[in-house]
Amino acid sequence: MEIKKVVVIGAGTMGTGIAAQLCNADIPVTLLDLKTEISEKAKEKIYKSKPPLLIDKSKINNINAGNISDDFNVVKEADWIVEAVDEKIDIKHNIYEKIFKEIKLGAIVSSNTSSIPIKILSQNLSNEEKKDFCITHFFNPVRYMGLLEIVKNENNDLEKINYLKKFCEEKLGKGAIICNDTPGFLGNRVGVYAMQVAMTEAFKMKLSIEEADAIFSRPMGIPKTGVFGLYDLIGIDLMADVLKSFIKELPKNDEFQIVAKEIPLIKKLIETGFTGRKGKGGFYRMNKVGNKKILEAINLDTGEYSPSKKIDIKSDKVDLKKLINRDDKYGKYAWSVISKIIKYASSLVPGITDKFNDIDEAMRLGFNWAKGPFEMLSEIGVKNFFEKIDNIENNKFLENLAKSKNEKFYGERQQYTDIETLGKIKSKAIKLDKNDSAEIYRFKDFNIVEFTAKANALDHDSMDCLKKATDKPLVIINESMQFSAGVNLNYIMNFANKGDFKSIEKFVRYFQETCKHLKYSDHPVVSAPSGLTLGGGFEVLVQSNFVVSHTNIVIGLVETIIGLIPAGGGCKEMLWRWSQTEEAKKDPNFAPIKVFEIIGYAKTATSPIEAEPLKYLRPEDKRIMNRNSLLPVSRNILENNRDFKPPKECKFNLPGKSVREKMIKILEKLYNDNTILDHGVEVGKELANVLSGGDTNIDREINEDQLLKLEIDSFMKLMETTKTQERINYMLKTGKPLIN
Repeated sequence: MEIKKVVVIGAGTMGTGIAAQLCNADIPVTLLDLKTEISEKAKEKIYKSKPPLLIDKSKINNINAGNISDDFNVVKEADWIVEAVDEKIDIKHNIYEKIFKEIKLGAIVSSNTSSIPIKILSQNLSNEEKKDFCITHFFNPVRYMGLLEIVKNENNDLEKINYLKKFCEEKLGKGAIICNDTPGFLGNRVGVYAMQVAMTEAFKMKLSIEEADAIFSRPMGIPKTGVFGLYDLIGIDLMADVLKSFIKELPKNDEFQIVAKEIPLIKKLIETGFTGRKGKGGFYRMNKVGNKKILEAINLDTGEYSPSKKIDIKSDKVDLKKLINRDDKYGKYAWSVISKIIKYASSLVPGITDKFNDIDEAMRLGFNWAKGPFEMLSEIGVKNFFEKIDNIENNKFLENLAKSKNEKFYGERQQYTDIETLGKIKSKAIKLDKNDSAEIYRFKDFNIVEFTAKANALDHDSMDCLKKATDKPLVIINESMQFSAGVNLNYIMNFANKGDFKSIEKFVRYFQETCKHLKYSDHPVVSAPSGLTLGGGFEVLVQSNFVVSHTNIVIGLVETIIGLIPAGGGCKEMLWRWSQTEEAKKDPNFAPIKVFEIIGYAKTATSPIEAEPLKYLRPEDKRIMNRNSLLPVSRNILENNRDFKPPKECKFNLPGKSVREKMIKILEKLYNDNTILDHGVEVGKELANVLSGGDTNIDREINEDQLLKLEIDSFMKLMETTKTQERINYMLKTGKPLIN
């Protein structure tokens, strides 16, 4: 069989997300709901969505909108029908009855349910119909969340299930894990339990919600939202419904029953409309005091709100051994939560899956955890874990591990896919070097550099690893969510606060030197980005010889937002790319002004297709739907370029003063229109100086080093100003830009 046409029934959040991802894969899809207007509005929502559900707005043409009454005959032509209607059994059963009267032989039917067992969904189907019916549980937002749980039971045609898995992996870019028909499947069973444990332990141990969120986040390799922040994001009322479903479906002796019990404070919040971000607030709320908005946090004992306090636990790295051994309330809380999650997850093997590391992958792909429960156990160490743990009675997995004492119990990662991923290769590779910001691996005949700092921000250590790794062909790639959010601003400001601008200049020179070294290395360098690829991260990418990009990237040069200009070669490389266009060959002002607008406005792209017109990426750069494929495609590029020769150095002929005056007129208009303020003008002038070539004219040739000098001179001039430092500090404190 082959999936060429799809029908999605239900134009709610999940239905629209699934339809949008099918559009991204160029699969024609029809979206049906009760009324065509509902489907049309959903289509419009997809088109205007932020963050965008489409990798390119033109992909919307792959979708047709219709209604269940008049357009249901499209089901006859569909190879796959996805039901994504309300979680009400009778509605679903009626839909299935209609579908199976219409579908063609061999078509697949699936439900996007997150909680209803397949045995209940399919109870009215014939044995023949059950063969073609399964659950495809996508996670929201569908474009960005990697996990897809395909739930099967004993009736399924396994050949079809495996085909669907392969299709969703290759075409839709999903990490598709096949699992058994158990409540909550893999991700939600463990993920929701983990949230409940983190919450109930905070109540029990009398932690503030800010303290709990400070631990149950980055220090544990979990997204920074924390547990109470995540509850607010999902919706407190929705979480209450999810828990009721688990209570109903799970056995009375299941550990989940204990943590799912109703909490009086949560009941009160729901009854008073404090259901989270979509309501009047939740555990956190924004409160207006005078003309100021203040973030407030609830007291778990009294239910009263007070200004939220930032908790610094003095740990930015994921170091579970250190975290659980802290002799304070944070260490006790971390151990209590982590140990309970490990105990619960291991108690589910082999019930929900016989491959325990599928649970870890579900947590990575569906909840963005850096490590799943079994990886946490592996990092803590088997001996250490059993020295600290209390009761493991009736937990066969842990009982067997306690007997074997096998520190290397984990085995191969990512068994759900046949792709030779970075996660699989790292366990086989030789670790060549490591520091606080990056690691170098050697696998066969090439090197891998993986950034490891928070948001993979770059500093001197990152550059060290990049430089050392060019003795072989090199792939720069990361398992974490981001490629790199740019240069580490805390690192820069540590020097600025001491007035040590010489050290900043020394670092920027080293950054320039390293990126230029990548570009002209004797061996090919491939960057394989996913997620944020901004500022310095982009400058590493743009000076790599080849790029393999995941479709889910946010890419661009954004330095002007914090009062700086790109100084790691970003101005230089963008100038070069735009100077190669036909327009630039006719008009010497074209490239400098075009790049001035792109960098000045800090333009970003949210996919490779959006990045190409800005020349952040080139047509020859590879685009990959499935993030797991980044490494094998990069490796293939290296193998096909064994006779690699570095490129020739770029030479520039720039207009100098004449084009700089045009740029300053643009700045004056923006200033008069109140689009930028005083410091925006100063930043723009420094950018204009670099992109015009400084003190030059069109007849004088400039080399790369001269442009790099212009970059660093302007960067340092701005870095020493109070207003740039104010912008950086404001961004570090709030995550938002300051216009001054």
